Amino acid sequence: MKTKELLFGACLCMFTACNMPEKGMGVDVYEALDYCDAQVQRTLTELKAAEGTIDYSMMPRNIMDSLNTWHCRKATKDEWCSGFWPGVLWYDYEYTGKATIKEEAKKFTEPLKFLSQIPAYDHDLGFLIFCSYGNGYRLTHNPEYKQVILDTADSLATLFRPRVGTILSWPRNVEMFGGHNTIMDNMINLEMLFWAAKNGGNPYLADIAVSHADKTMKYQFRPDYTSYHVAVYDTLTGDFIKGVTHQGYADNTMWARGQAWAIYGYTVVYRETLDPRYLDFVQKVTDVYLERLPEDYVPYWDFDDPNIPNVPRDASAASVTASALLELSTYLPGKKGEEYKNAAIKMLASLSSDKYQCGKSKPAFLLHSTGHLPNNSEIDAAIIYADYYYIEALVRLKNLIENKAVI
Repeated sequence: MKTKELLFGACLCMFTACNMPEKGMGVDVYEALDYCDAQVQRTLTELKAAEGTIDYSMMPRNIMDSLNTWHCRKATKDEWCSGFWPGVLWYDYEYTGKATIKEEAKKFTEPLKFLSQIPAYDHDLGFLIFCSYGNGYRLTHNPEYKQVILDTADSLATLFRPRVGTILSWPRNVEMFGGHNTIMDNMINLEMLFWAAKNGGNPYLADIAVSHADKTMKYQFRPDYTSYHVAVYDTLTGDFIKGVTHQGYADNTMWARGQAWAIYGYTVVYRETLDPRYLDFVQKVTDVYLERLPEDYVPYWDFDDPNIPNVPRDASAASVTASALLELSTYLPGKKGEEYKNAAIKMLASLSSDKYQCGKSKPAFLLHSTGHLPNNSEIDAAIIYADYYYIEALVRLKNLIENKAVI
């Protein structure tokens, strides 16, 4: 394990080491990454069948509170979480450099290739392919990976409706919502479109991403910059009909992970466009989230649940937000950037504590995530996307410590 380094500093992209941080403001990023690597090894061992083989199409999804082994699901077009486990492996390989982890990452990535060869099922293609093949290409420059990303970006673009100006998130739910639906989660999938447009794909893909971001910015946020989970538009005119929830407490509440998706998504849009409108907007979306956090910086599943504090937390929302804020802080010199950087560190410090780490109890990284509480699904569980954004945030933090680009 490398020497303990704790993070402070007010520079644009610089962090300094300190052995005695003020309470709650430090995280040993190398120790946390070593922990993640150990949990990855545990998971790989658990996934082996009795004869020592692994079914690489079965992806870890969750571990419920009362259990201690992964529930795995087949990589299918409607299993939106299948890209996160390969992504975890790619990040672990990036940190450790272990050839064995690289091979496992490749083997778990390969079963997702079919998604680049079939019509788009819904918006989740970015989660599925950019977390897996995207990280794989970033680290290996395998041209086959690049082609999968480009083909999948073209597939995702078929869900864009020019009359509305956004990507249709759930084609299967148009009737249920009463129109063209766009969910806040979709903001994360724009990154793949931007990347494809810059790396040999159709330049129009970036136009789609910008249109989606602009219409979402205009209609999917309330005056106080809290977000609706779902925006519903008229399929014929493109007019905004209503904002509702699907996974939050109520239509007018701030669902924690939805707001986290917004913070992450608009940070990416600013990075890709350098349009100051997005930098200004993402700060407003971030500030309302930070102002209402509990003391340990890990949100309750919905900020407006009237039963707080006797409701579940959502470690996944904290992981997503921490990763986003580490990047966002580098675009904001001075006090604001330092504020966001320190908030991310507080989040990671809590997530890296005994309260939130699984430790020996389970082979996942984090406890206490909430998937879909209104559907009574994955409540107070270890969930794979919490682990993905946690290790991503730690790798970003490590890069900042070492004075490297955050991404």
